[in-house]
Amino acid sequence: MMRRTLRTIGPDATLLEAAQLMRATRVGALLVHEADQYRGLISESDLVRKGMADSCPPHETLVRAVMSRPLLSIDAACSPHEASEKMAEHGIRHLAVSDEGQIVGIISVRDLLRYFKNWGGL
Repeated sequence: MMRRTLRTIGPDATLLEAAQLMRATRVGALLVHEADQYRGLISESDLVRKGMADSCPPHETLVRAVMSRPLLSIDAACSPHEASEKMAEHGIRHLAVSDEGQIVGIISVRDLLRYFKNWGGL
């Protein structure tokens, strides 16, 4: 159910670069990666609520200024229900998935909706 292709961006990229990468890769969030570690996540919501709503110039403002941190994750062994509960608890739409301490994927609200629709959980 999760996406195993990890789309990443550096914290010193601009919001414009982040938005363009999201569009090109058709994802709603990017993991922020620096010095061999995931530092956080930048989502479409971050771009709108923290970037555009605060009139931040997208070609100058850096990802680190609006990214969500710390990076919240859930263990790969957890159920879709547990993932949806954690998202609701933190008011987020994307959640990193870890296995033995390593980030192995990302799950979105869209992924959960598709899962629950297909398996009759809604």
